[in-house]
Amino acid sequence: MEGKMSFTVADAVDYKGFQADKSKTGGWIPAALILGIEICERLSTMGIAVNLVTYLIGTMHLPSSTSANVVTDFMGTSFLLCLLGGFLADSFLGRYRTIAIFSLIQTLGTGTLALATKLPQLRPAPCNGSAPHACKPANGFQMGILYLTLYIIALGTGGLKSSVSGFGTDQFDEKDEKEKSQMAYFFNRFFFFISIGTLMAVTVLVYIQDEVGRSWAYGICSVSMFIAILILLSGTKRYRYKKSLGSPIVQIFQVLVAAINKRNMELPYSVELLYEDTPETSRILHTDGFQFLDKAAIVGEGDFGRCLPNPWKLCSVTRVEEVKMMAGLLPIWATTIIFWTTYAQMMTFSVEQASTMERSIRGFQIPAGSLTVFFVGAILITLAVYDRLVMPFWKKLKGKPGFSSLQRMAIGLVLSIFGMATAAIAEVKRLAVARSTDANTGALPVTVFLLIPQFFLVGAGEAFIYTGQLDFFITQSPKGMKTMSTGLFLSTLSLGFFVSSLLVAVVKSVTGSSNGGHGWLADNIKHGRLDCFYGLLAVLGIINFVLFLVSAAWYKRRKPKPAIQMDTIVNGSSSEDKC
Repeated sequence: MEGKMSFTVADAVDYKGFQADKSKTGGWIPAALILGIEICERLSTMGIAVNLVTYLIGTMHLPSSTSANVVTDFMGTSFLLCLLGGFLADSFLGRYRTIAIFSLIQTLGTGTLALATKLPQLRPAPCNGSAPHACKPANGFQMGILYLTLYIIALGTGGLKSSVSGFGTDQFDEKDEKEKSQMAYFFNRFFFFISIGTLMAVTVLVYIQDEVGRSWAYGICSVSMFIAILILLSGTKRYRYKKSLGSPIVQIFQVLVAAINKRNMELPYSVELLYEDTPETSRILHTDGFQFLDKAAIVGEGDFGRCLPNPWKLCSVTRVEEVKMMAGLLPIWATTIIFWTTYAQMMTFSVEQASTMERSIRGFQIPAGSLTVFFVGAILITLAVYDRLVMPFWKKLKGKPGFSSLQRMAIGLVLSIFGMATAAIAEVKRLAVARSTDANTGALPVTVFLLIPQFFLVGAGEAFIYTGQLDFFITQSPKGMKTMSTGLFLSTLSLGFFVSSLLVAVVKSVTGSSNGGHGWLADNIKHGRLDCFYGLLAVLGIINFVLFLVSAAWYKRRKPKPAIQMDTIVNGSSSEDKC
């Protein structure tokens, strides 16, 4: 029996529902098939996002700040819906079905967007070149169709994104040392494939949008995702499927409700008197933090029905500790949001800056959206340097294979601060040139490569903070809440974009009467003070970094105290005896 068991995976099944055979399921080939979905998702989402602001301003004739907020709201919603995707995967569909269904939804969205950008009835008439102030903005119907297509894409992106990394790691057995090392390699390369998809989006796809046509580019996205879905489905018989443990969101609410209902009860003098029914090999030992939640494990009258505890009235110590683990992540979660607010500027105002500057190289016009290639290039260079130089050096120096997850997040936050400070300096130069020339002429006589440092610094920061967050939220969360913790991590991206939208609205309202009535964020950035806005983000980044350091110092790796958990419920009699 032992020999047979060594060739199966205890916590996974095959497509027929039988215990997964290692020789026939899982491994690198199925994991690679899944990565194709992630590449195409990045190709679609980033290919739309990085160049959308130029379409909104140049074709739909929207103001600068409004265009920026449309992009950040779209991206924010995409990442926020990762929580929905995680909930459906854990509770009903499983990761495989969730990825397949929401990939189809994204395919539908990009196809519809291709049609929406093709039909002339769905965009306003072109501007009169001699009177740009007379441009007629898109009407409600035209914007409504555009919003509909964007949010269909956001639904598809959010639904599939929280499950892709988890389903990929499901193909490796953590209890097998060989496969465990392969899974670590999968994590290291997962972000690399994300960057490859992004690189293709900001170069090839943006060029097609500007030089061939947006409808062609978005059509390519739709067809690529459809092909990726077929590739995903081709591996159905080779995948390993993990059994759903139920929604962690429901489990969290059960602990909170039980603790609130027992708020007036006194905690027992010993941990041994708290309820525990989790198998000993899967238990999480009691810790002293968030003691209010321990009341959910106090055995009270009426907590049992037909010998089984009502989960809304009584929770095990392990279930309570899982909620404590998630609660302990929140300060770090909150203090990494500001990075993604900075990141949002790279796809909005920085692209708009580029559109006003000289972008020609020997007659070749660089698309404004393609300038983010330096952003992606910084990510790939940073990952390569870190992997080949920093990690070996740090292992020799400290005996550890690279920086900790918290250290990587700190480095990312610092680089984003320098990125915004550099952006402010570059904008001062750009505005000086704009004031000395006719603001209504074409490109300003200042090279677009002046913006490279801000793209490079924020891009290098993303390489550190993304990998640090992914590592932190997956390794420091309970085993049964990995999908939710991935969604929690991705929600920092979502909130970062939404904070950007809020900040733009507040700054536009507060500074609207300054700068000759244009404010910091003028409808035409040649008349604004974008340098002040970038400076504000740098200051907010410094304040946030101090809060992050405080949160990181407070956070402690869990070191539970050994304690004998309660095996008996009341007066030494077991629940089985009572039954």
